[in-house]
Amino acid sequence: MRISVTVFLTDETVTPTRLARELEARGFAGLYLPEHTHIPVERTSPYPAGGDLPREYGRTLDPFVALGQAAAVTDRLGLGTGITLVAQHDPIDLAKQIATLDHLSGGRFTLGLGYGWNVEEAADHGVRWGTRRALVRDRMALMRALWTQEPTAYAGEFGGVRASLAHPKPVQEPRGPVTGPRTLVGGAAGPRLFAHIAEFADGWLPIGGRGLTEALPVLRSVWQDAGRDPAALQIVPYAVRPTPGKLAHYAELGVEEVVLQLPPAGEAEVLRALDAYTPLL
Repeated sequence: MRISVTVFLTDETVTPTRLARELEARGFAGLYLPEHTHIPVERTSPYPAGGDLPREYGRTLDPFVALGQAAAVTDRLGLGTGITLVAQHDPIDLAKQIATLDHLSGGRFTLGLGYGWNVEEAADHGVRWGTRRALVRDRMALMRALWTQEPTAYAGEFGGVRASLAHPKPVQEPRGPVTGPRTLVGGAAGPRLFAHIAEFADGWLPIGGRGLTEALPVLRSVWQDAGRDPAALQIVPYAVRPTPGKLAHYAELGVEEVVLQLPPAGEAEVLRALDAYTPLL
């Protein structure tokens, strides 16, 4: 099982370059970074974990800039987002960012994407909350058109693009319907989420990793009904607080990668957390 990590990197934490070097030297598989462009002060959206919203949410570094720094000082470390809020991006710009990072890193990028929870943040980007899932699906299709080898036009419900010259291309080869980098969809189990995973992704990024025993047979059924290769489905539990028993359970379920949560802290505290996780490797 590959062991990766995620952390809220901010202007107050360990730097991306320091962390990336430590992760690669110790043998961790990857670094995944979250995204929030801003947190409106007047907010009615409840924090999904309950209680007050932690300080780091309003101080998060741009994940693509930070991962670009991490890519520049490593050779093997996987680089991912957990998650990119696709609805809040111009898809043509986002396709270019993703393809550039995958190209410059030699195909090490994983696009973890999701639909978000903060209504006010999304609204400032012009997102109508009730349509965000359909919007993400549409924008993923537009980006796939730009990532294909031949100029390909796309016209969707929310936007389109002419057949275009768009380079660089992502390094990773197409996998079934998936064109572009490795793609994982985050979110709670449900029919719409599972349908989107089967349509345009490589697998699921379940936050916290709870309830997999019940959910995985449902997802696998949807996946196979869509004509996808059963062996190709990837399940990557995300932001996990690990125990040996929990990791053993994931292994029994066929999980080949797990993403552990690091504290949003300075260098000394983050390195202590890595010391604690290193024996799990």
